[in-house]
Amino acid sequence: MSKIKLQGVYTAIVTPFSDDGSIDTAAFEQLLDRQIAAGVDGIVPVGTTGESATLDVDEHSRVIDMTIKRCKGRATVIAGTGANATEEAVRLTRHALEAGADATLQVTPYYNKPSQKGLVAHFAAVADVGLPVVLYNVPGRSACEIAIDSIAELASHPNVVAVKEAGGCAKRVTQILDVCDLTVLSGDDELTLPMMAGGARGCISVASNVLPAAVAGMVHAVLDGNWPDGMARHHQLYPLFRDLFIDTNPIPVKAALAMMGWIKEIYRLPLVSLDAENKQQLRDTLQSLGAFDAGQTAGGSAV
Repeated sequence: MSKIKLQGVYTAIVTPFSDDGSIDTAAFEQLLDRQIAAGVDGIVPVGTTGESATLDVDEHSRVIDMTIKRCKGRATVIAGTGANATEEAVRLTRHALEAGADATLQVTPYYNKPSQKGLVAHFAAVADVGLPVVLYNVPGRSACEIAIDSIAELASHPNVVAVKEAGGCAKRVTQILDVCDLTVLSGDDELTLPMMAGGARGCISVASNVLPAAVAGMVHAVLDGNWPDGMARHHQLYPLFRDLFIDTNPIPVKAALAMMGWIKEIYRLPLVSLDAENKQQLRDTLQSLGAFDAGQTAGGSAV
């Protein structure tokens, strides 16, 4: 496959559930339509924010299929098909390729803590499937960091095209770009602006679930060279970036979307809802940003 050019805002979309705990297909399709209408560049289904850890394999593939069907031709789809077993990651990635995904997000294998040699072998095996790969460095979740040297080695594979950096360290962007020409995307909304200053080309965002047009406006302003506008938007959105991690992701973002009427606030155990104090803080932040205004909620048009 030819190399894909990734830049802009890619929403790490939530997976909404119905009262019986099943996937709420209607709500999911509504979320996708809202994202596209708001001007995001792409969707990332069944990542951490999509509660991939509690979806079974059939559900995982079905969410990817729904996303591709709804978004094809309107937004790029980067399917979350990572796993801590290489065989499973390959199988999920092969399905995403056959379904028509544009790329795959590959989280660092978690829990088993492979060596750097093992990480390179794992990601290379997935890349051999043929779908463009976005490496996902998130040591806070996986307890294992992808070393800069490993990223440089993987960059020689024709299907490894980008890195999602979610390690909380903006200087990693410059370190990566010093050794290879992969695209870097911020995986932390708070650090999107600093990472773009270092050369990142956008973000895979949690906050864009809530205010997609606002996050897209910030990133696109910077891509267009309008740094004053981008910085002003960053400062305006910072309370949302902060409060969406007041508890474990995706608890706050699903709570926010439920407050706005887009989904029901339903999680799968072991995730549970926000406590009352944190929920009020999140509600106050949403109110201050106008998230409950007409057009921002499910009762109005998309942002």
